Amino acid sequence: MLKAESKIFDPRDPETGSAGAELLDATVVRRGDQWWMYLAGQAAGCGSTELYSASLMPGAPLSATGWKPTRGADGRLTPLAGRNASRTWDGNGGRHCPSYVKGWDARARRWVERIYYAGAAQNLWGPYTIGFLEWDGEHWVDQNEPAFIAKEEWERGSVYEPNLIYHDGKWKMWYVAGSNQEDYLVQGYAESEDGRSGWGAHDPFAPPGMKMFDFCVRQRGDSFNAVFARVWLAQGTPPPETGLWWCRAEKPSRRLSDWGQAVQITTAEDRGWHSGAWKPSIAWDDESGERVFVFFDGLYRTSDPGPFPFAFTLGCLEMTLP
Repeated sequence: MLKAESKIFDPRDPETGSAGAELLDATVVRRGDQWWMYLAGQAAGCGSTELYSASLMPGAPLSATGWKPTRGADGRLTPLAGRNASRTWDGNGGRHCPSYVKGWDARARRWVERIYYAGAAQNLWGPYTIGFLEWDGEHWVDQNEPAFIAKEEWERGSVYEPNLIYHDGKWKMWYVAGSNQEDYLVQGYAESEDGRSGWGAHDPFAPPGMKMFDFCVRQRGDSFNAVFARVWLAQGTPPPETGLWWCRAEKPSRRLSDWGQAVQITTAEDRGWHSGAWKPSIAWDDESGERVFVFFDGLYRTSDPGPFPFAFTLGCLEMTLP
C-alpha cells in the first residue's frame, strides 16, 4: 500500500495559493475535460462559511498539485452561488461539507448535477439541515428549502456531513447526526428517488462509539470502495483508531457489516500541518491506474489568541488500495 502525502491549501502558507483563506471539505469530480474541486471555507477566516471551487487546467490529469481557487477579477474568491432562495436555512451559519453527485431526478424526469451540503440557519456550529445547489446549465442555483432534515430521536435535531452517490435508481446518502460540541456522532443512511423528497427510513449506519464522521463511497469497476474518518473530539491523546479507514463492498449497502474488514490508512500522528484527518473524498483518474487520490481535511494549532487557535488545511494522500 504505497502512499505519498501532499498539502494543497493552508491559509498561513503562501506557497499553497490560499491567500489567507481557509479552503477545505473537498469533493472532487471530473466534469467534461477538467477536474474540479468544490470546497467549503472562509475567505477571510471569519463569518459564515461559503462554498467555493478550485480546478486543474483543462485536460490535465488528476493530481494533488496544481489546484487553483476560482477568483474574480478583483482577486477575491468567487462563491458558487448566492443566497437568494436559501438564506432562511443557511444564511447565518453558512454552508459546509459539500458532496457532488449526478443522478436522475424522478420527479423532474431529467438528469441533474447537484452539490449537497449542510446548511446552518443561525450558528456556525449548527444545528444543520442538508440541501443542495443544482446546475442549471450555466450556474449553481440555491434552493428555497433543505432537502433532508433530522426526524429521529437519535439524530438529535441535526444532520450534516452528507456523502451521496446515485445508484440503482436511488439517491443514497450517508451522513452524520448529532453534535460535535456534545461529542455525539452517529453515522446515518437514507435514500430517495429524486434526492429532494420522499426519503425512506433514517437508519443508523455506525454507532456513536465509532466516532465515524464521514463515509465517502465511489464505484470502481464492479465493486464499491469507501474511505471513512474516525475522529476524536474529547481532550487528551486520540486513541490509535483515529484517522482514515478504507473498506469495500460488492454493493453500496446501508449496513456497515456488508462492507467487510476495514483497513486503517492514516492515524492521528501530528504531521505539522495536520493531525487526525477527516472529510475524505476519493477520486481516480484513467491515467492513474490503481492509484487512488484521497483528499482530506486537517488542522493545526496556532499561537493566535481567542477561543479557537487553529488553522484548517486541505491535503491529499496518493496510494494504492489494499
